Amino acid sequence: MENKEISKTLKLLAQLMELHDENPFKIKSVANASFKVDKLPFKLKDKAQDELDKIDGIGKSIATKIIELFNTGGLKELNDLIAITPIGILDMLSIKGLGPKKIIIIWKTLGIENVGELYYACNENRLIEAKGFGLKTQEEIKKAIEFKMASNGRFLYARLEPIVTQYQDLLAKLSNATEILVTGEFRRKCEIIDELAFIVVAPNFKLFIDKIQQLENISNLETTPNSIRFKDQNSLTIRCFEADETTLAYRLFETTGVEAHVEKVKALLPDHSTTYTSENVIYEAAGLAYIEPELREDFNEIALAQAKQLPSLITYADLKGTLHNHSTWSDGVHSIEEMAIYCRDTLKLEYLGLCDHSKTAVYANGLSIERVLQQHEEIEKLNQKLAPFKIFKGIESDILSDGSLDYPDEILTKFDFVVASVHSNLKMDEDKATQRLIKAIENPYTTILGHPTGRLLLSRSGYPLDFKKVIDACAANQVTIEINANPLRLDLDWRWHQYALEKGVLLAINPDAHRNEGFYDMHYGVYVARKGGLTKEKCLNAFDLASIQTYFGHKKQAL
Repeated sequence: MENKEISKTLKLLAQLMELHDENPFKIKSVANASFKVDKLPFKLKDKAQDELDKIDGIGKSIATKIIELFNTGGLKELNDLIAITPIGILDMLSIKGLGPKKIIIIWKTLGIENVGELYYACNENRLIEAKGFGLKTQEEIKKAIEFKMASNGRFLYARLEPIVTQYQDLLAKLSNATEILVTGEFRRKCEIIDELAFIVVAPNFKLFIDKIQQLENISNLETTPNSIRFKDQNSLTIRCFEADETTLAYRLFETTGVEAHVEKVKALLPDHSTTYTSENVIYEAAGLAYIEPELREDFNEIALAQAKQLPSLITYADLKGTLHNHSTWSDGVHSIEEMAIYCRDTLKLEYLGLCDHSKTAVYANGLSIERVLQQHEEIEKLNQKLAPFKIFKGIESDILSDGSLDYPDEILTKFDFVVASVHSNLKMDEDKATQRLIKAIENPYTTILGHPTGRLLLSRSGYPLDFKKVIDACAANQVTIEINANPLRLDLDWRWHQYALEKGVLLAINPDAHRNEGFYDMHYGVYVARKGGLTKEKCLNAFDLASIQTYFGHKKQAL
């Protein structure tokens, strides 16, 4: 075992000892020894065991640990501490700028146990509320987490939006292209991007490849006569395909859909021509209605296109209001009035659904019963002031471990609508997690099931569910399912939208906004809703004000 490995082991031991509030003198001794070992001009493995405790900065206690490392390859004390530390907390130790003192606050005070939850908290401005954290520290932690995520070569769609524009400009400059078109996963609006693909219509593609090869900080270079693929300094995979004016439409079609979709359409084409004037013409030649890029995932889109039964996909312009949003009453940044005016005047929406956190969410300043009643008084006054714009009295009520909601019925009945969501105890098995949700869905006061799996993309898997049972329960109880539009969530997953729609379940594209800027996340919700085949008629917040008031009213009359 080399000195550097010994040093790292001792450093981790010191960090975990600090996390678990052990003797500070012992912690300091181990931390100092870690530093000393890393700087030694000789290898410890070359020293006799009785010499180790005589080395400056080591001593008998540390020498014993080093001998244990040599003899067994590990430390029992370290293994015991690892066993009682959540794996997500261990992951945090690898994030630049996060030491044990900060992690203790994140873990013990904020109740955050993994990197995904921490990243979400940074996005929701929750970290700055904790002692010792400011806006600058929060942003540094957020960037460090993004760097860690990027090292895996996978990226959230939302994170790549500005990068796509930058690459289009760069590629156009390098190629003198007449057109640079985005294709592949990004064009299909996939929630996670493994490869960013472009079509380049350039006068000399070989010269373009030569210029790409001269760029600094690129790796994993692969070329063919009509394509080039490489990784940039952020571990993002870029692929460029050649096309000319005559083959552009076919090339765009060929590189957009998943392989199975493309091959099935090709099999329906009358010949092997690659010369088409548009993608519409390609699908028409195959005897199909035009299939939007978002749908080209080899689900049932080809059968629907053959039968001329493709859905008319929802657009952002179809949204009439926004539901599930948080104000300064819980953990939001803007007041109710600020959010309402922004929705009315900037976004031109007809209504705002306010859903601050409920009393169980202490970490998010959840509303006690007394504060609920106070908030309702404020909303009533604002509705008089801002009419005809409407603020609906909602709540994001925590689903407790047994599936019950965390207010009594006499309080739940005072809300216009209730979003029921899980925020705690995410480690249940599939049966218990499913039954927990079904009990909440069967609660007559539940209007919307919020972010059903609790997933955080690229960082936390959702808890396991029997999706069919959950969706069937929503259908039986007339409960809407949320498409949480936060780009870290996008939950319910689009792959289950069609089943929900077939069962007659409404979906709601909810931004879960904690500040005015968060309303724009509804764009990402629309993207995945389109992938799932959602139409405006089946989207709750595409209802106009009169229709959604009637809908909420009918739900309450049925109680």
